[in-house]
Amino acid sequence: MAVTSADQLPLRALPTRVFATVPAPMLVLGSMVGIQLGSAVAKYLLELTGATTAAGVRLLLAGLIALLVWRPALRVDRRALPAIAGFGAAIAGMNLCFYAAIDRIPLGMAVTIEFLGPLTVALASSRRRLDAMWVVLAGAGVVLLMRSGGPVSWTGVLFAVAAGIGWGSYVACSAVLGERTSDSDGLALAMAFGGLMALPFVVADAGALLADPLLPLCALGVAVLSSLVPHLVELEALRRMPTSTFGVLMSAEPAVAAGIGFLLLGEELRVAQWAGIGLVVLATVGSTRTSREADAPPPTADLRPEPALAHARD
Repeated sequence: MAVTSADQLPLRALPTRVFATVPAPMLVLGSMVGIQLGSAVAKYLLELTGATTAAGVRLLLAGLIALLVWRPALRVDRRALPAIAGFGAAIAGMNLCFYAAIDRIPLGMAVTIEFLGPLTVALASSRRRLDAMWVVLAGAGVVLLMRSGGPVSWTGVLFAVAAGIGWGSYVACSAVLGERTSDSDGLALAMAFGGLMALPFVVADAGALLADPLLPLCALGVAVLSSLVPHLVELEALRRMPTSTFGVLMSAEPAVAAGIGFLLLGEELRVAQWAGIGLVVLATVGSTRTSREADAPPPTADLRPEPALAHARD
């Protein structure tokens, strides 16, 4: 058995040592809170730099952090390059559109609409009648979400829809990326590629970023809260709970986003909008449960889980 010295321990081993005593459900909750706290800080950045620059800096820093933390092998199979590029493009597009959305509509509304992306991917190939009910519930939830009692920025809604499409692409690409790369190498390289795609937006507004040293610091905080910490925490949680349970718990993220938006950003939602968020959460929980039950192997099969990529919005 190989012995690794303390100074050679990779940072990816930190969750096992730091979070070992924390219950797995609390880790998932902490991940969701971290992501949405990062989004709340990002709203501050949007007021100073604009959505494109804020998203660009966050993507660039997240890519650099990924390279430093996971230190991926730079020699990869040529067949993996399209998957890495596609995954990185999905990450970049998802973040750029999401930041443009939260610049125009409340955080809880944006996250709830964005959630429709992976939900659509989960339901797209289904032929079960029960899944049609989840589609109807999610649609009803979005209709209620639009009942703001005032004008709604449809541009912001469309950006949230586009972010959902990006998240759906992220989910669809993750299986291909997992097949063609090992461990976290593919994710780290894809995040770096997404950061590279965002570099022109950062360079274009470099003067404003350099003029206020607080801006890069806030962007670094967003990258850590929304990318590094959630991935490490979720990876540890996935080691200690079934992926079906993980998926059900993560379904609460729209409600967490709405709560963070209310507490930290003063974004009040009407009762109908909270009901809409609840319907989308219920649809996501139902879809997760029924899809896992339908895909479950027979009792005699090998039940050892395969490694999974965390959903963290990178």
